[in-house]
Amino acid sequence: MAIPLAYNLRSLCVRWSSTVVAVIGIAGTVGVFVAMLALAKGFKTTLTSSGSPRNAIVLRGGATSEMMSGISLDQERVVEDLPGVERGPAGPLVSPEVVVIASFPLKATGTDANVQVRGVSPKALAVRDSIHIASGRFFQPGLNELVVGRNVAGTYAGFDLGNTVKFGGGIWTVVGTFDAGGSAFDSELWADANVLSAVYKRPTNVFQSVTARLTSPAAFNHFKDALTSDPRVTLDTQPELEYYAKQSRTITTLIVVLGTMVAVVMGIGAVFGALNTMYSAVAERSREIATMRALGFRTGSVVISFVFESLCIALVGGIVGCVAVLPLNGFTTGTMNWQTFSHMAFAFRVTPELLAGGIVFALFMGALGGIPPAVRAANAPISVALREL
Repeated sequence: MAIPLAYNLRSLCVRWSSTVVAVIGIAGTVGVFVAMLALAKGFKTTLTSSGSPRNAIVLRGGATSEMMSGISLDQERVVEDLPGVERGPAGPLVSPEVVVIASFPLKATGTDANVQVRGVSPKALAVRDSIHIASGRFFQPGLNELVVGRNVAGTYAGFDLGNTVKFGGGIWTVVGTFDAGGSAFDSELWADANVLSAVYKRPTNVFQSVTARLTSPAAFNHFKDALTSDPRVTLDTQPELEYYAKQSRTITTLIVVLGTMVAVVMGIGAVFGALNTMYSAVAERSREIATMRALGFRTGSVVISFVFESLCIALVGGIVGCVAVLPLNGFTTGTMNWQTFSHMAFAFRVTPELLAGGIVFALFMGALGGIPPAVRAANAPISVALREL
């Protein structure tokens, strides 16, 4: 004989104070767990969306990032002539790029943060066709002009359209803002590569990377084989999507590990809260339980009944925690990317998958907190419980 579920729901309402305490504990744990995963998801999404499936990034052989790479003009011209590179009216769609780091004050705190400044060729927007000028115009080659990502003006001081900023020994004018669709480029400053190299007194015609637009994603293998087999160069290449995915691994792993550790510690507290609530329910209802068993309700029904109560508490706590995190979705924050040594703005990403994971995590805590009291209730001696006052 099964115990009616309405009995359990009424019991939770009668003992509402202890139920609320358990719900809050689980909600807090789920909220932290989902928020940390949303933080990691946002960081990873920002970087992985920076690439295009049709683009290949070329670095010096053995280099793991642009900051560690160096490519000469002669090598860049070899890349332009490789099979699979798309041609446009102005020639091969290849952008040799220079990357430097400059320090600017954050608007929120006034403290300095490293910003990635990318020197690009006039073909940069054709190579990365998902990026477009949102306001103003693109820089003119040969001039100290900047176009900045859409997150820059809101994150750092002094980058409104028309402003002048000083860095690297030069004075630059902000002439445009570009929209990179929420990718890492939205946190960058772009300038003419040759001008940037001259201002920083770097060797002429030496670049950190070369980005090539291919005729199709399928052309990458042919492009790579031709590059790596050419005896004139010691370069390597990888799909742009793969490159930026690798750049996100360190911080993403760190956030997930730390977030999981915090969630586990809080989860232990929430489980003990559920245990306390359910053990109190067992103690208060020992005569009820004994009466039900005397009336013919099976031991298994008693166990299922108490586990159901615990899962109800956990489910409500999980839903409350997930709802509490929803306002974070799209909230922009920033952190240092230790693989590029630069500050990057990104948004929390609260996805349906993360919310589902939070609910599952809550139910797991509810099961851990409900099974031991349920087993105790089912095994309590009937005769002793009936004699209790």
